[in-house]
Amino acid sequence: MSEQNSENGLFAKINEKVQVTNIGGVAFSLMLLLLIAVLSLNALPKNMGGALFALVILGGVFFFVGNNTPILKSYLGGGSALAVVAGSAMTAMGMVPAPAVADIKSFISNTNFLEFYIVALICSAILKMDRDLLLKSAVRFLPVAFGAMIIAFFVTSFAGMAMGFSFKHAALYISFPMMAGGIGAGIVPLSASYAGALHQSAGDILNQLFPAVVIANLLAIIGSSLLVKFTAKSKMNGQGQLLKTSEDMGSKKKEEAPAMNNKQLLNGMMVALTFYIMGNILFHFIPQINAFAFMILLVILAKAFNLVPKFYEQSAAMFGGMITSATTPALLAGIGLALVDMNKLLQTVTWQLVVCSLISVITIGIAGGLLGKLFGLYPVESAIAGGMINNSMGGTGNVAVLSASDRMGLIAFAQMGNRIGGAIILVLGGLLITMM
Repeated sequence: MSEQNSENGLFAKINEKVQVTNIGGVAFSLMLLLLIAVLSLNALPKNMGGALFALVILGGVFFFVGNNTPILKSYLGGGSALAVVAGSAMTAMGMVPAPAVADIKSFISNTNFLEFYIVALICSAILKMDRDLLLKSAVRFLPVAFGAMIIAFFVTSFAGMAMGFSFKHAALYISFPMMAGGIGAGIVPLSASYAGALHQSAGDILNQLFPAVVIANLLAIIGSSLLVKFTAKSKMNGQGQLLKTSEDMGSKKKEEAPAMNNKQLLNGMMVALTFYIMGNILFHFIPQINAFAFMILLVILAKAFNLVPKFYEQSAAMFGGMITSATTPALLAGIGLALVDMNKLLQTVTWQLVVCSLISVITIGIAGGLLGKLFGLYPVESAIAGGMINNSMGGTGNVAVLSASDRMGLIAFAQMGNRIGGAIILVLGGLLITMM
């Protein structure tokens, strides 16, 4: 009996000292072995349960390694970047069976866990903000985001010319794809516009647009992480706050958040889904505007006019916080495993494309920071949310960049600039490909 108590005590100490994605080390190790066994047998359940089990374990491994390895942690985006790159590499090398990858892709895209995650995050980020700060931030943020995109477009396109591309090619196949708002809502419709004008296959064009988006996104993840690291003690760093505030506003007493409870988690989920459904209703009548853009506008208006009672605001914030802390590693692992095609990327990448992507990320980050300072925003936060985030893969890229820089509270602004700016890029791309 004493040996059993001693053994239980040892396991308890290990579980307490070693935590992987909030799961005790011993328990997590057993789950990892189980995952290896089920993947080896190609017996992973073809449903949400199987996909979620695999993603939580793999995401936990990637984040644990990335956030505890010195060079990865300090200079290469930590667990967020590793989850995307390593997940994609595992798929490319066949380390995860193709049926399992297909199930994970279905869970992330078709079942749309990604959209559910972003909905929870947007409502949480907006409703828990101070009302005055939100309104002042939103008015100043959009000019910063659009201005940074314009500057990055011209700098990157002219840099492409200096490396042997034509201005047309650099603009249409490098600059625009990186700022189009991602893949599903970005380069897919952009490739369709190009295909119609050029009388070519949309699939062939999509393969030309894809590398710029992925490379820029990976560089934005690393860049945002480095920016936060090197400005940790700088006055330019708002520590996650976008708008510079006066002492009176900054010293407002923050209400203590209630303890997590089932009642408010349920209410928070339904508040988030209510705004999501309303956004989709508006999208049904005005399909030219993205449903997420409508949703963000509705949540901001509700916050501006105090339409949501405090209990439901707290509930939405609680639910969004729970989703973020519990599933971010899993989501990023899924993006890497199922949405980033490493083989396709390696086949089409060139050094000129990498350099152009690097120039774009640096330019849009600097422009976002300088314009943010001009408009009264913290330069670090505006460089990330108004700059680098617009060189990402849309919703998936936003999560990765903000996770790496520990700025998840800026998701609403990131989505705002991404979706509205991306829609403008799609219109301009369609016009320019016809003219050029």
